Amino acid sequence: MLFVDLYLWKSARALVNEIYKIMGSCKDYSFKDQLQRAAISIMNNIAEGCNSGSNSKYINFLKIARGSCAEVDSMLYLCEDFKYCTCDERCNIQKEINKISKGCLTLINILKTKETK
Repeated sequence: MLFVDLYLWKSARALVNEIYKIMGSCKDYSFKDQLQRAAISIMNNIAEGCNSGSNSKYINFLKIARGSCAEVDSMLYLCEDFKYCTCDERCNIQKEINKISKGCLTLINILKTKETK
């Protein structure tokens, strides 16, 4: 399967676009860069894992993607605090992050099951 066919990767791509949208006018370039890089990391680690060649490597990439989900999730609270987004925007994006993180965990468990067979 190609990574571009994965619903999980498509969701992560949509997340990146949402992050770029809310950060478009942000002048705090280091904060903006950190948040955007963390969001991109989610998408890219899903893709890298899919093409890594082994389930154990794929699992590792998915774990890194989950860590990046947590980073974006955490930074979104600051986005709201700094008025880069509204409470509703933060909550909506965090719902998507939660789905992506859970999707990564589900895929990790599936891959672990395949490793033991």
